[in-house]
This record gives sequence, structure tokens and C-alpha cells, in this order.
Amino acid sequence: MADAAPSAADVATSLAAATIADGQKPEQAAGGAGEAGETASKSAAKKDAKAAKKAERLAARQAQQQQQQAAAEEEDPLAANYGDLPPEEVQSKCVSGRQWARVADLVPARAGEVVLVRGRVHNVRAKGKMGFIVVREGGCTVQCVLAVGAEGAHVSKGMVKYAAGLSRESVVDVTGEVVVPEKPIESTSQQVELHVRAVHAVSRALPVLPLNIDDAARSEKDIEDAEKAGVQYVRVGQDTRLNNRVLDLRTPANQAIFRVQSAVSQLFREYLTSQGFIEIHTPKLIGGSSEGGAAVFRLDYKGQAACLAQSPQLYKQMAVCADLGRVFEIGPVFRAEDSFTHRHLCEFTGMDFEMEIREHYSEIMDVINDLFVAIFDGLNTRCAKELAAINHQYPFEPLKYTKEGVRITFPEGMALLKEAGYEVDAFGDINTEQEKKLGELVKQKYGVDFYIMHRYPMAARPFYTMPCPDDGRYTNSFDVFIRGEEILSGAQRIHDADFLARRATECGIDVKTIAPYIDSFRFGAVPHGGIGVGLERVVMLFCGLNNIRKSSMFPRDPQRLAP
Repeated sequence: MADAAPSAADVATSLAAATIADGQKPEQAAGGAGEAGETASKSAAKKDAKAAKKAERLAARQAQQQQQQAAAEEEDPLAANYGDLPPEEVQSKCVSGRQWARVADLVPARAGEVVLVRGRVHNVRAKGKMGFIVVREGGCTVQCVLAVGAEGAHVSKGMVKYAAGLSRESVVDVTGEVVVPEKPIESTSQQVELHVRAVHAVSRALPVLPLNIDDAARSEKDIEDAEKAGVQYVRVGQDTRLNNRVLDLRTPANQAIFRVQSAVSQLFREYLTSQGFIEIHTPKLIGGSSEGGAAVFRLDYKGQAACLAQSPQLYKQMAVCADLGRVFEIGPVFRAEDSFTHRHLCEFTGMDFEMEIREHYSEIMDVINDLFVAIFDGLNTRCAKELAAINHQYPFEPLKYTKEGVRITFPEGMALLKEAGYEVDAFGDINTEQEKKLGELVKQKYGVDFYIMHRYPMAARPFYTMPCPDDGRYTNSFDVFIRGEEILSGAQRIHDADFLARRATECGIDVKTIAPYIDSFRFGAVPHGGIGVGLERVVMLFCGLNNIRKSSMFPRDPQRLAP
């Protein structure tokens, strides 16, 4: 039998005695005994009385809590099966050997197994002797059932009451038996239930959150259909999502988007590695702009003027000239452009490669075509579930492409636009509206959403782009498009140092700031070229998303620097 809890009076007496021991002389505490007691001030006496009352109240509260806990334990023999885990239990206290199952792995074939899962409380409801917790992990959900009086006596009324008080998004550990229900479960991804034996909160979420995950996960069509039926759902705006990104990222679509993003970079790396490329890592703090122009983030570097790299371009070329042959990099890129559009960011993830050219820049386009076919095929094969989750909230048509690819020249593209009634500059660049229209025209003519356009005008390309041998107004360069929007630029580079210096000067670049780059071509340089592509833009366009901020985990645009 447990020891009796101390009475409120006993605890109060002990605390009062401790107060006297800590701050009063015995004579003063005696209330005036002797000469010292007679000189004690009235304020000190009032202070002592106040402290004693406070101690008594605290003692009473502690005693009440101890009595309630003892009573609960006596009344509920299953009390150890539920409750909040004490802090020391999640401070790497020990290695218990327990195994946690993934919610995604809970399938009918595991019926009868007793498993332990960790996830978030997606939803909870309870009434009387029954309770239900929907637990979510990584976009997958499972229904956990609490039934008082069920066979085995694993659940008590106290457990059901405890579960009912769990706030949404709290992290919980649930132990239960996998059971296949008689009817399909419409509200969860997993078609099994967990008949709960234990539930413990690992971390409680605030009872009121800035946004509701169910609201953030609804499609625009669901919201519009509900409005027609007289039901008003909350429409979560972009700023609310981005300001509370850690919550927004928990929706099924966002979980899928960033798994697709991970797959894109993995497939990019896999294919290039299989073709003899090696991965490199280049500096992002540089002494001069890598693309030319004023759109750079400038900073002081230990007393020297510096900027954030707009591209790994110069260093990729230097790596090729160092006889590394074929190189690639996946890393951050910075552009200080005031572009308030659906497809521009001030910081994004660049996927670049550079390679030797034996005789013609079409060799680069061959690699590009095969690379993206490998990426598209890989996404459709590996990410079918993720693409379906994205499509549920953000409907899109599957990307149309061919293994052979479609290539047109810049003049051919301009001719298509002219035929459609557009005015174009034969020696300038095309704008966003023209890009979109050209994408429609190419799809009508060739039946694809993915194509390459090459031989761009010199005026539309960076200083290091190689001119065409037959017409210096054009270049050995290209852009690649998905769904009528550009995803990458590339070209054969100028590898003659003197020619390169002249082109840099013509473009307003101080040659001194890129002298190491230019000088690297004075030691013998092979013909070469490459590309730079934005990871977020590839994901956005492959998945048919309407804004690049959806495919950037923590986007940086001209107005956003947090979170």
C-alpha cells in the first residue's frame, strides 16, 4: 500500500520552518521574545505572515495533486498505459530495443501484429466508452480505436478521456493490434485499424494553431463545390501558408511535392554519374559577378568587395579545363532581381553540368534530352503515389514528352509566333507571353510539353556564349521548355582567353574581377559547354503548379526573408 500523502498543515509547517531557517533569526521568529523580538518591524511581520500563507496554499495544492494521482492510480489499474511522457523519457535515457513501425507500412497482411507507431494527432473524437484517434505520419494516416471493456482489458475510461484531450498535431506513441475492419475506411490512407493498448503524448501542440491542416489540404475544387452546397470552408492564403510553413508542409500534397523534389535531384545525379560526370562543389562567395549585370547580392568580405554567386558557371568551366572532363553541381544560386512573378526567386537550387565538346554543341543537347527523359520516366515510376497526392489538391495533366525529343531553332520558333499573329524581334529575346504561346504552338504541332529551342541571338545571351560560325548575330546556345515555360539555359562557351576578355568588357564586366577565370583558358582549354537549371522550376512545371513558392521549401523572393 502506498504511503499516506502528508497533510496540508504538515507541508505548510515544514515550508514555514524552512522560511524561518533561511531568512529569520530564532528570536525574530518567536514573535517578540527577548530584545530582538521587541525591535522587529511590523513590515517584517506582515512579510512573514504572507510567506506563511503562500506556503500553506502551495502545500495544500501539492497535497491535493498527490491525493488525486494516488486515487487515480488506485481507481485505474491501466493508468500506466496512457499519459504524457516525462521529459527524461525523450532525453536519450536508454536504448530499449523497441521497434517503431511506419504508418505507411500498416497493411492488411500485418493483421494480428501488435505494433508501436509514432505520429501526429490528425483528428480525435470520443464519446462514452469509445474513442478514435487518426494518427498521421509523413502524409499517411491510420485510425486508432479505443474501446473500453474490449477483450483483454487494454483500455479504460481514463484512457479514452485522456485521448479526447489530445490537441491536434501533438506527437504521440500508440501501441495497438493491427485489425482489418469489415468495411473500407474512407477517412484514412491505410485500410487497417489499430486497436489501442497504450497511448502516450511525446510532445503536445498548442490547442489553437495558426492554420488547420485539413483546411490547408483542400483543393480549390473542393472549396468551390462546398460553397455551391452552402458550406463555407476556410481558404488558406499563400502568405498564411508561408508564414507558418512548418505547419503547411505537413499537408499530403506538400509532403509529396518535396519528395518529388528530392527524387528530381537524385535522378539528375544518378543519370549524370552513369554518363561519366563527377560531382563538384564551387564557392558561393566570389569577387565578381558570374553572369554580368547588376542583379547580384553585394557584401563586404573582410574589407574586400564581394558578392553571392549567380551561378557556378565560371568554376564549372575551370573544372573542365582542369581535365575533369564532365562535371555537375547541385547547390544554391542567388539572383538579386526584383522579379515579382510566379516563377522567379532570389535564391533557388541550381542543377548545373559542364562537359567537353568533341565537335558540335548538339552533343550537349543530346545529354539534356536523355537526362530529362530519365528524370521524367523516373518520377512517373518512383513517385506515382506522390504525384497522385499532388494531383488531388492541385490537379494537372501528365507531362507529354518523347524519348527522341523535339528541337527547333530560334528562327523557327519566331516563325511559328509570327504565323500566330505575334510581333517578334528576330535578334532579341522572347517574353513570358510569347513563351506560353510558343509552348501551345509546339504542342499543337509536335504533341509534346517538353522541347529544346537553340541558336539564340547574341544579344540575349551571357558574355561567355560562343557565337554561331555562320552568323555572328546568333549563338551556339539553347533554352529548354516545359509546358511553355523556360526551365534552363545552356550553350557552348568561349574558350579563347582574349576573345572572352573582349566579350566581358563589351558586357560591362570589369575583367580584373574575373581574371583567374579568364587566365584559366591561357593554359590550353578544350571546347566545352553546359547548362544551368532551377530545381524548383522543374518540379513546379512537371507537377503543373501555378507558383514556384509551392515547390520551394522556404522561398526567398524580393519581399520574403523568413521563416
